Amino acid sequence: MSRTIEGPSTGSIQHTGKRRPNSTLIIIYLSLGGLSFAVLQSLVAPALSTIGHDLNTSTSDVSWILTAYLLAASVLTPIFGRLGDMMGKRRILIVVLSLLLVGTLLAALAPNLGVLIVGRALQGAAGAVMPLSIGIVRDELPHERVSVTIGLLSAIFGIGAGVGIVAAGPIVQALNWHWLFWLPLVLIVIALLGAIFGIPESPVRKPGRLDLLGTFVLAVSLVSLLLAISEGETWGWGSKKTIGLLALGAVALVAFVFVELRVKEPLIDVRLFKIRGVWTAHVVALVFGFVMFGTFILVPTLLQLPTVVGYGFGKTVSEAGLFLLPTVIAMVILGPVAGILIRKIGPKLPMLLGGIFVTAAFVLPAISHGELWQILVSGILTGAGIGLALASTANAIIESVPATQTGEAISANTIARTIGSSIGTAVIAALITSHSTAQGLPENSAFTIGFWVSAGVAVLAILATLVAPSMRKRREQALALGVDDFPDEAAG
Repeated sequence: MSRTIEGPSTGSIQHTGKRRPNSTLIIIYLSLGGLSFAVLQSLVAPALSTIGHDLNTSTSDVSWILTAYLLAASVLTPIFGRLGDMMGKRRILIVVLSLLLVGTLLAALAPNLGVLIVGRALQGAAGAVMPLSIGIVRDELPHERVSVTIGLLSAIFGIGAGVGIVAAGPIVQALNWHWLFWLPLVLIVIALLGAIFGIPESPVRKPGRLDLLGTFVLAVSLVSLLLAISEGETWGWGSKKTIGLLALGAVALVAFVFVELRVKEPLIDVRLFKIRGVWTAHVVALVFGFVMFGTFILVPTLLQLPTVVGYGFGKTVSEAGLFLLPTVIAMVILGPVAGILIRKIGPKLPMLLGGIFVTAAFVLPAISHGELWQILVSGILTGAGIGLALASTANAIIESVPATQTGEAISANTIARTIGSSIGTAVIAALITSHSTAQGLPENSAFTIGFWVSAGVAVLAILATLVAPSMRKRREQALALGVDDFPDEAAG
């Protein structure tokens, strides 16, 4: 049996062989890789104080455990995504999963903060798992399974982040913080072995050279912006260091656009950002990165406050984490459901519903958060919205760009979500800090304002989705670019 995959500038490429790859196993291996990366992103957050105490380090220093991860993910995701388009997605997936394996093992064995930060940076280097996985799905699976599978993989990134928050407390209490890395290591080993022995190499490639100048300029921009956002609360938002880094990041970002418009083989084809289906998906990803980590900070903090303050619920770290389970379950259900809807009617409506659900999820506790049912309903709506929206953004992009540019386009979307996560974490943390009592306990107004701010940001996702092209318009634009990956149901 042979299979032909066509892409712009690639010609017709034949898959020849007696045995087709097992698509179910491919999905499992990719899911495990994505899940392990996403879990590691959030798993350490609830345990930072424990790790800092155990390693005898300050709060500002221990925050680098998160910062190093975010910086590495943002800088290296587009590089590995582009290399995947150039050299083969499976080959680069093996590289990034190997980095994730080494980084996680190093973190599990870390005797001091320095080694732990190096391990976390190596883990963050695997941020390209998402764009590489989506590219492999697009290249290897039948059309009718692509949108549903991408919905599942996209939801898994939200699920993993939620699982990390939920599981951190019980793991640290029952064992110790080193097990935050030993347990995900098992998933990474399975995913890596699966990538090596169970995933075929994609024939869809875009040969070329890596844009070194663009890579350097983008790295300067992202490092400056994320460092200022991550450390702004510690340094002071009005400090010369914070303002200087924000200015440098903004200038470098503009310079990156000019560089990419002039080089023959750009790291990220910024011309793709002119496509409505692409830039609107990036805006939605940015927003959902913000609100996802906004809820992961606001809800556990509120639940853990003592009841004597009059608005806390007195839950332990483990109990507070369990209240995020409805959020995770909703993501599990709605991610694949979004894929089914996308296959039939396109990504716009599921993306719009995701924005509406998440906006409602924050408006409810902003109005009142004195009862547990309000927190639970908010969590369910949040999970449903994230599951719908993240699946839709990824599908919107792959239906808008040529197959040979899947990696770089999804990488840009991943960066948008990472930046949104960083901004959401910094903004919500700053709100809580600035609205605290003399004893350091967050005031009730901190949560009210935090929920309203998150709701306001979520509205931006609704507005971006309303601007997004319809299914018919998206298909016309895609065909003009040489994209013809639409399932029959969506093509009519």
